[in-house]
Amino acid sequence: MNIEESFQDVTHLFIDTAPIIYYVEQNPRYLETARAVFNYISEGSLIAVTSPITLSECLVRPYSLGQTQLQQYFIDVIVNGNNTIFVLIDNPDIALEAAQVRARYNLQLPDTFQIAVALAAECEAFLTNDNVFRRVTELTILLLDELEI
Repeated sequence: MNIEESFQDVTHLFIDTAPIIYYVEQNPRYLETARAVFNYISEGSLIAVTSPITLSECLVRPYSLGQTQLQQYFIDVIVNGNNTIFVLIDNPDIALEAAQVRARYNLQLPDTFQIAVALAAECEAFLTNDNVFRRVTELTILLLDELEI
């Protein structure tokens, strides 16, 4: 699927954990595509939406390895990135939506919070590399694996 076509009707894009890890850690298999996504964000064509779940998941490995620079880079990208909205999970409505998403799709609870945040932020699309999200029908699910530059 062509990346430009994939983002044609998207203004707000929720970015799941894997694409951010691929971008920050420069995963050779996905770096070109991940960079293209982040270029759309940095030039203002897309608004990225992230969550505390994403931040926590991305920081586990750098914390366990004591990589303070990598920790800070993840924080900079996820929390303070240009054209990025970091949505706090401090609203009971997000928890209620997460429970409903879990009931509908039988996803793991962290995944349902990701979807709930994306819906609360009015994202049109959700970028991941986890096929399990394909069950969700409330927004367009994009797999990094399937995007072509």
